[in-house]
Amino acid sequence: MRPELTNALVLAYLGDAYLELLVRDHLIRHTDIAKPNDYQKAAVLLVSAKGQMEFMKVALKESWFSKEEEDIYKRGRNTKSGTKNETVAHSYSTGFEAIIGHYYLLEEMDRIDEIFQQYLAFFEKNKEQ
Repeated sequence: MRPELTNALVLAYLGDAYLELLVRDHLIRHTDIAKPNDYQKAAVLLVSAKGQMEFMKVALKESWFSKEEEDIYKRGRNTKSGTKNETVAHSYSTGFEAIIGHYYLLEEMDRIDEIFQQYLAFFEKNKEQ
């Protein structure tokens, strides 16, 4: 499958699912959370559209992504899902998830891991503020 020919919403759909798995895996392996309900609350904070939007604003400003990755992001961000409740945060998150989905299809897990580590560091830094 060629990600550059894949609908951006499909990339985002896949990226969202894989990001959810990364977040859950991280929480289980690297936190002291013990209750499933607490895992869910922590996961929601890490995968929220608002949180992804804030991450992307910083990532774009700091040039964390290549030109190609920014192009994938813009493809995802500019794609309309057709739902009435689409927000600015949702468009940012769709763009971010499209990047993850793109690399997932290419099986470039090292790059996904790099992005995810930046993502986690962003949340850790902002949790302290």
